[in-house]
Amino acid sequence: MNSRKAWVYNNGELAGVLEETLQGYVFTYNRDYLLRESAPAVSLTLPKQTEPFVAATLFPFFFGLLAEGVNKDVQCRMLKIDGNDHFGRLLITAGSDTIGAITVKPATDD
Repeated sequence: MNSRKAWVYNNGELAGVLEETLQGYVFTYNRDYLLRESAPAVSLTLPKQTEPFVAATLFPFFFGLLAEGVNKDVQCRMLKIDGNDHFGRLLITAGSDTIGAITVKPATDD
């Protein structure tokens, strides 16, 4: 499996990158975002810091952006995505119209 990456935005501003690897997940804040003192952390559980956050499973904050129950079932069926592929679901469904200021979009190699 190749790693997959996503850009994490706070109110449209690039806050960091979320990566899925063979070992789990890594979230790293964008350097420019960290330098802005007024820029808030993306969540209380991911305070602003230069060191990456590492976890074996998808961080609860990002998992919380995913639909559950009937809405999850409908999304998975309509979008033809695996309901157990949480990172894939995040990449496809959290790019707009999320509750709150955070959006997640597939990273591109620009």
